[in-house]
This record gives sequence, C-alpha cells and structure tokens, in this order.
Amino acid sequence: MADLNDILDKAPPRSLAEALADWPVRDRYEPSPNDWRDEIFYFLLPDRFSNGQEAPDRLLDIDLSAPEGISRIRALRGAEWRWDKWQFSGANRFQGGTLAGIRSKLDYLADLGITTLWIAPVFRQRIEEDSYHGYGIQNFLDIDPRFGTRRDLVELVHAAHSEQYRMRVVLDVIFNHSGCNWLYDSSSGNAFEPPYLAWGSYGTLWPRNGYGWAITDPEQKLGEDDYVWPTDLQGRDRYLRAGKGRLGEGDINDESAEHKRTDFQRLRKFNLFAGETLSALVLAYHYWIALADVDGFRIDTLKHVTLEQARNFCNAIREYAEILGKDDFLLVAEVAGGSSAQDRYLDIAGRNLNACLDIGEQREILCNVGKGLAKASDFFGGFNYYDQGMGSHRNWGSHHLSISNDHDHVFGAKVRLAADAPNDHQAAAVAAMQLFTLGIPCFYYGMEQGLAGGAEPQERRYLDWGGHDCLLREAMFGPEHPLASGWDGVQGEIDPGQIGFGPHGTAGYHVFNTDHPIYRRMAELTRLRRAFIPLRRGRQYPRRISYLDRPFAFPDAGQIIAWSRIFDDQEMLVVINPNGVERRGGRVVVDGSLSQEGLQVVSNTDPEAPEAMQNSAWVSCSPSNHGLVVCLDQWLLGPSEVMVLANRSAIESVGLKWHGAA
Repeated sequence: MADLNDILDKAPPRSLAEALADWPVRDRYEPSPNDWRDEIFYFLLPDRFSNGQEAPDRLLDIDLSAPEGISRIRALRGAEWRWDKWQFSGANRFQGGTLAGIRSKLDYLADLGITTLWIAPVFRQRIEEDSYHGYGIQNFLDIDPRFGTRRDLVELVHAAHSEQYRMRVVLDVIFNHSGCNWLYDSSSGNAFEPPYLAWGSYGTLWPRNGYGWAITDPEQKLGEDDYVWPTDLQGRDRYLRAGKGRLGEGDINDESAEHKRTDFQRLRKFNLFAGETLSALVLAYHYWIALADVDGFRIDTLKHVTLEQARNFCNAIREYAEILGKDDFLLVAEVAGGSSAQDRYLDIAGRNLNACLDIGEQREILCNVGKGLAKASDFFGGFNYYDQGMGSHRNWGSHHLSISNDHDHVFGAKVRLAADAPNDHQAAAVAAMQLFTLGIPCFYYGMEQGLAGGAEPQERRYLDWGGHDCLLREAMFGPEHPLASGWDGVQGEIDPGQIGFGPHGTAGYHVFNTDHPIYRRMAELTRLRRAFIPLRRGRQYPRRISYLDRPFAFPDAGQIIAWSRIFDDQEMLVVINPNGVERRGGRVVVDGSLSQEGLQVVSNTDPEAPEAMQNSAWVSCSPSNHGLVVCLDQWLLGPSEVMVLANRSAIESVGLKWHGAA
C-alpha cells in the first residue's frame, strides 16, 4: 500500500500522459481465482447500498407477505406519506451510499456467503444530472466524490482481499459512451438529441460546463466538472455524433448498424473506429487495475460496439492483467438482445471474454420456474446445445452469469423478484436454482431482504409500476432524505425537502437483517455450494418425477423440481418446491449406478421437516422400471423450500460421516 500513498495524495491525473508519468506499481497483485465457477457474485449500486452508518434501532423487520406486515409498514409511513415524492427521489437523486459504506458491510456480505462483489460504476459523473447509477461518466480517471475517493476504492478492495474476507471485486466499466458532456451544434435542431444520421455525423460540438451550459469560448480554461476527462477524450473526433436512434435496430454482425452508432438518449457515443479513442479508454482502465488491484470488469452495453472493437478491448484488458499476474482477469459482458446475441460475442472474443450476463429470455424463465409459474423444462431446455434459441454457451457453466434481478431489466417487466410473493422466503427458491444449476450465480442487492419495488398491490396506482428503472433500486440503508440536486451546485449535502428512497416504500429504515428468512436460507445454500464441488462444477441432469401416481415426466409448473449434479462418482440431488402456498412431494429418478446405496440429506431449508428428512438423514433408493427412485412423496416439502441430498462418495469427499445402511 505504501507505494500508492503519494499517488492517492495527489489530485487525479488530467491526462493519460500525466497518469503514465506517475503510474501505480505494486509489489504484488491479487491473483485470479482457480475457476470463476467457484464464485458467488453480489451486484450493488453504491449509491443505494450503504452509507456506512449503523442504525439498529431503525431496522425494518416486517413480513410483507402477511396482512399484519402490510399494516405495520403503513403505520411506519404515516398518514402524510407521498408515493410520488418517494418515486421522484428514487429516480432523480443520489441517496448517499458510498464506497466506505460498502466496506462497512463486508461482514454482512461474507456471512451471506458472497465471494465476489460486482460494483456499479463509481467514476465521476456529471454533477447536474444526478446520474446516481454511474453510467454517465464525466471523468474516467477519478471517483465520483459522492461515492468517495480513489483511496476509498483502494481500501475497499484491499479489505475485501484480506484473509478475513477473501472476496474478489469486479468493477462495472463503460467504453462505448460517456455522459452528456457536450451539446450538438445548433444546426441539428436539438442540442441534446437530434434525429439519427445513418451516415456521416453532425458538425461542431459544444463542451458543457459543470452546470450543463455550453462552453462557446475555445480559450476558456476547463475546470474539473467541465466537459470530459482525461483530455485524451476531448474533441469532436472522439465521438460519432450520429444523433439519437433506436438501440435495437440493425443486425448484430453489421458494424454500421443503428444500435452501434446511436447515442443512448443523452449519453454520448464514442467513435471507437478511431484507434486513438479506443486506445485511450483501454489505458484508462489499465490505470484502475494497476491502482486498485481489482479482479475483473463487467462491461456495459457490449452489443453496441462492433465485434472487432469488442475483441480488441477484451484482448487489451486481459493481456495487461496477465502481465500483473492476474491470469484469469474476469471480463463479463452485458449483451442485450437475447441469448443468440450473447453467443455471437462470446464466440468472437473467445478466451478473452469469460461470460455474458443472462439478461435475456433465461432470466424471466428462471424467475417464473422458481416461483411455480412455469415448467422446469422451460428452464433446463435452455442448456441444450442444439437449442439455438437459448444458446449453446450454457453447456459450459463458466460462460454465463446467472441473474434473477438486476438494476434495469432490459428484458421483461421492471419488477423485482419478491413482488407479490405468497410467503416471506420465496426468493430463496430462485436463489437455489441460481446456486445449483450450471453457471456463475449472481445476486442483486436486496434480494436477500425481499425488496419488491416499494408498493403493495392496491397502492401501485401511485407508481409507474413495472415501467420505471428506479423501482428496482431502493436504498437498503434507508435514508430519511436524499442528497441535494446537482443542478443546485451542491454535492454531498442533504435535501430536507425530499423523502429518502428507502426499502419497501419507506424513508429512514434500513434492511440489513441477518435473521430475514431469505437471508438465512441463502446463507445456508451458499455454504452448501462452497462445500460440494458437484454443485459448482458438476454435469447437470434434470430428473423425471412422478407425483400422485402419475407417469414419470418432467414436472408441470408448481410441482417439485429435481435435478442432479454429477462430478466423477459424486451425485447430488437438488429438490425444490416452487409452489409458494402448498406442500409438494413425489418420486424422483436418480443415477442407477452412483446412488445404489441411497442418498443422505445435506440440507433442508424446511423448518417443519420431519426428523427423517433433516440434515444427515439417510434416504433409500428403490429400483424401478425407470432406474433408481428416491421416494419423497411421504414427506412433503414445504412451500418454496429446498432440499439437497448426496450419495456416499459426495458425503465422504467433504469429510462427513455416511449414515446409510450397512
């Protein structure tokens, strides 16, 4: 750390040449993990996670699936509560979360079983636009002061890497656009969003100052909040200047497609066809690897660059990280447009792009199956190599990051997983599907606390329910008031005239409740995943089930789901009841050669499970015309509960005692 102190004491570099002259150097960099499939990710928006202040007397501990819970939370809000003000605050204001706040919650995250933090962009944003989500960058070489400092990031990563936590840190990065740092020339007719140009570009651009006005004097000295930094990204030729078009228009393989040229509303598309622009952005992100010792990048909007630009960026990042000793620096991409688009970028980038986010069809299917609203075959069919609609990359668990919730839901309704849950722990069933099926599991902050977007069904008339990104982004630490608007020229000061965008439609109440039913179940399931290698790396086999004496088949929606993970001679059977109201059971087929001695329960989240189905209980397997069958229909699994069983080889591989028949 001593080598960095001089750098961190200085102001951030204003150019890449200045950065190179004082380049961060460490004696040792944190090496990459052996296999990213072993990791459990947690994605958070720094502004919405924690401000570092403890508030045990303001802990929100309410079961919102019960009528009495709804009554309690309405009482907390008070008669003067204003839903419109709550949503306005969430959509338009920073709430006050910080990098130091994230560091203060490492114990909370470690106890949940998290091993990798994915942090939304923390780089300096335009002050007047209140882009709390981090995707409107104004300075690519500095941290937004509302989140903290470069030193705060370095100290967070250092603490995460410590022996106490052994966590990885992945930063969210953008290289295809900046914030709204300049205006189009007046001839465009709309200085912010002129009509899209399929060819060519608009002419002169006007840099914006910190308060959003055009800088028309080319001799004016630029302040740190003016235009864009570093200086290498200033100038008209650094941007395509094509206006605003449709983000979904054009073929994925067409490098001139509209979705690769258009601005993102008021965000500004870089001209990556100019090699100097791409080189500058690559070097800027090399700087953060060297300075903060981060372990990977989540790449925003990769679909909106050409295949060659994607390959060049990924190669340049990975090769530099390898020089530092990070032999598998994680690069995971957001590629909108469904699984086929993800496959295309994975294929082109090869080993230099680890994975894509499952933000397409599979995310909605995952949630619906876990909630009992869709058949299990709808989900498991997505792993079929020959199913081109879902994508062959799911055959390799390391090539997709499984998500059930995220901050914008580019595919499907903008509603959190826990909305309308029939019990207080339904999200844990979906978490089990993420943890125990092929892929790298990633939880979105607040899932473990049942965050649901703020309003009960009868009160959604006050909100843009299902249509507004902000309803996916409550602040877990529950600020009473947000920060003042950037338009007022005030950074870091509280605005007492606005309601804080707190969890479950509140202000002033936080939800870091380690006794929450979802948190407790997820912590147990993550422990299990870390303990047993088949659950992380094993082959996957969905199992046929017979219930109510029906023929063996893949189950209907709402019936128990079962699948095996097999690694060498170890078989583990995962059983989930996705029905949120009723108990379910059945007979499940398992491997005829690996589990002849029966299976042993290694986890059962059902608090009402009989002794014969609790941890360490041995369950016999009976031969049938379908092979070996595990009879689970005499002990019904509770609503949204999860049970995991293992054969003798898997039990003994982790040093547990086998309790099966002699």
